[in-house]
Amino acid sequence: MTRLIPLLMLIGSALLAQDGSTKENWPEYGGQSSAWRYSALDQVDASNVAQLAAAWVFQTGDNDGGLQSTPLVLDGIMYVSTSHNRVFALDAVTGKRLWSYIYELPKTFTTFYGPWNRGVAVSDGRLVMGTLDNHVVALDAKTGRQLWKVNVEDANQCGCNITAAPLIAKGKVIVGVTGGDSAHRGYLNAFDIKTGRHLWRFWTIPGPGEKGHETWQGDSWKFGGGSTWMTGSFDATLGLIYWAVGNPAADFYGGNRKGDNLYTDSIVALDVETGKLKWHFQQVPHDVWDWDAAYEIVLVDLPRKVLINVSKGGYTYVLDRTNGEFITAWPVAKNINWIKGVGPKGELLGRNEPVVGKPKLICPSIGGGRSWNHGAWSPKAGLFFSTGIEWCQEVTAQPETPSEGKTFFGGTFKLVPTPDKKSGGHLGAYEPLTGKAVWKYEYKYPLLASVLATAGNLIFTGDAEGDFFALDARSGKKLWSFNTGSGHRGSSISYSVNGRQYIATPSGWGSAVAGLMQQFWPETEQFPNGSAVFVFALPEQKR
Repeated sequence: MTRLIPLLMLIGSALLAQDGSTKENWPEYGGQSSAWRYSALDQVDASNVAQLAAAWVFQTGDNDGGLQSTPLVLDGIMYVSTSHNRVFALDAVTGKRLWSYIYELPKTFTTFYGPWNRGVAVSDGRLVMGTLDNHVVALDAKTGRQLWKVNVEDANQCGCNITAAPLIAKGKVIVGVTGGDSAHRGYLNAFDIKTGRHLWRFWTIPGPGEKGHETWQGDSWKFGGGSTWMTGSFDATLGLIYWAVGNPAADFYGGNRKGDNLYTDSIVALDVETGKLKWHFQQVPHDVWDWDAAYEIVLVDLPRKVLINVSKGGYTYVLDRTNGEFITAWPVAKNINWIKGVGPKGELLGRNEPVVGKPKLICPSIGGGRSWNHGAWSPKAGLFFSTGIEWCQEVTAQPETPSEGKTFFGGTFKLVPTPDKKSGGHLGAYEPLTGKAVWKYEYKYPLLASVLATAGNLIFTGDAEGDFFALDARSGKKLWSFNTGSGHRGSSISYSVNGRQYIATPSGWGSAVAGLMQQFWPETEQFPNGSAVFVFALPEQKR
């Protein structure tokens, strides 16, 4: 107990310094721009969660690719996007459709990344979305009328698109791009939210004359990957945007790109006004495993201003977000053999690299020690909640010549059992500065839905078989579940209207990783897809 007192004091300081919780609304992809995925609502708690019942369901009709979106709720209106860039505005109490928007994709358009979409952003009366054909569109949030549309880059040429929710900061729409597994050079772009005017671009792979260009051999920088395919975070006090960058290309063969390959597999901090780099921290220099750092960046004050980022390689990194100083790193998966560990300065210890022309056991698999689905920070519990995956692969590296916009893996992979024969998934509660696991909830398949934490001491997420469920945040005990008929790959939220708390979740099995599971768990091929939003609340008399 003595050991916990300083931690609780730190948590109290964190709440005073920064509040990333949501209340009546769920206004941004991560809840707030600090990406806590934590709701301060506590009407639904561990004592009454078993009474949760479905309040309404909305079927989008866009089943291909599943439903990976995060719904947003502002002032009683829910906004949800689907895999083919359709947007629906719904009454958050009844589920009644208020308006809908269908983005017209070119008839000849095809994509390696998708079809899927992970969410939209809403601010200044505008709803903004990135598209499968690499455009950004802004709609009137009241009517769904299109206000502006800009083309970022020719999607058919670059083999890239925008699948993540935009980040809005100081009147700027910041969007990333896919393309980490293709011959493409990654970037971030900022647009004026009112007009769509392009404001700045940050190249994740430095060009000639730029700092970091020397970390790329020859012309390898031109098609070196470095995608920015998830949503970043924003610290308004520091004026900094934080974004996590994906792997270099080719994924498994680095013989023609000798060097550290900046800024791939890095956390970058950019000035919100100019897009200029303030600092960076590279997690994996010269990555030959496909270990994106691309996942969420959670901003927490403990009381030191830190950020938390779980990488695809299975490690959680904690950095000082004012200067990028490494604090600690700890694993969310047990089966990790690509390195032996992370040193005191963030250096990789005992690299275990793929071999050209010869299969080699690498753990975790290309699906990651965790997938992109977000973890959650609870200031009430003082814990970070994250899923982890136990699976391995045999990788064979191969030299490959890049072709612009085409896939560029530099090898092949095949999923295989873990050495301990205990492949599967789990959700854990972790002390953020030590990585100590307080509890773990085990599951036979990877858990691929984001985590929601609430002030009611509850954790919500969903599984591949369609169960949306609640755990006690203090013990990990399962308290409630509801089967939605299709697996969970998106992100649940909580909001309230007229004093009534709601829990909403997207349901719809799909995604590249869901398809990857069929290599090891063939029965998952039969899991039904779907695309529906389920909303739950306590019965009126139970509130």
